[in-house]
Amino acid sequence: MALVTASAGPATGKASAALSFQGCSAATRWKSEFKNGFSELGFVTSQLSGLKIAYNEQQQHVPISTTFKLPIQPVARRICPFTGKKSNRKNLVSHSNHKTKKLQFVNLQYKRIWWEAGKRFVKLRLSTKALKTIEKNGLDAVAKKAGIDLSKK
Repeated sequence: MALVTASAGPATGKASAALSFQGCSAATRWKSEFKNGFSELGFVTSQLSGLKIAYNEQQQHVPISTTFKLPIQPVARRICPFTGKKSNRKNLVSHSNHKTKKLQFVNLQYKRIWWEAGKRFVKLRLSTKALKTIEKNGLDAVAKKAGIDLSKK
């Protein structure tokens, strides 16, 4: 059972009423009593907590949800786009044989490579293994095999 007092009027609180209700229809009883007996601006005070809450019935409700874009840059993944190499999970094993998980990251490097077909440099983030493969087979062949379009970059 909840005991709620509501008052509307000046700071003296002359127009006040005590409501007590039980069950699931308490909110509907409170709303109907609030609309019928009080003006558009009311104050609800809980006997348990002593908080005073202002309620304005005439106020227009504006939806808060709006769409906006955050200035967040995409995070570069630790995967080589040419070879597909990615992090390896390993265990750090202590003297007491306690195993702790750890990641072994790929050796990724930012590199400017001359692209012969495009007659320009292309800045790429690739693994050292991919660098060796590009030196051996050529940038066009490796990019074609990996399905990477160099004209975008």
